[in-house]
Amino acid sequence: MKNIEKYLRENGYADRGLNEKFEFRDIHKDEADQAVEIEQICFPPHEACSKAHMKDRIEKVPELFLVAIDKETGKMAGFLNGIATNEGKFRDEFFTEADLNEPTGENVMLLGLDVLPQYRGQGLATEIVFNYLCREEKKGRKRLILTCLDGKIKMYEKMRFVDLGISDSVWGDEEWHDMCYTINVEGK
Repeated sequence: MKNIEKYLRENGYADRGLNEKFEFRDIHKDEADQAVEIEQICFPPHEACSKAHMKDRIEKVPELFLVAIDKETGKMAGFLNGIATNEGKFRDEFFTEADLNEPTGENVMLLGLDVLPQYRGQGLATEIVFNYLCREEKKGRKRLILTCLDGKIKMYEKMRFVDLGISDSVWGDEEWHDMCYTINVEGK
């Protein structure tokens, strides 16, 4: 199997300049308030994770958060978070029940990609996803699965996620699409 990091770098999906400007790492538990604030900025109230659920998720599964820290300011510019599972379909309970995390699960259900407005348009979201993919490949994960609204499908397709159609998720009373990234890039 071809290493995903090598594949993504060879195909132009990694931006070394962003790696010089940002530190990509697991979230620290004392950064929970920053993450909550960013979530509230990036998502409308009916879609955003609640403060209590976000803090619970950070407390129970910080290893499934990847933050981008602006090296100049020391502040969080964005993050991606998920929950590991052996399940193959996205369900709304993943957003609210951190105890559903299965540490050795083969899939990661991505629960939110957040980038502050002042950092958008420079490829940071793609770089966060790239770093997350590389990290989760090393853990033996098979797939990353997320839900997104119609307006974000093309963005995720550019990151090589495949649209699986309308999701069973009705989070925030919205119609979502399930999107999947298969980590085994050779299709084995």
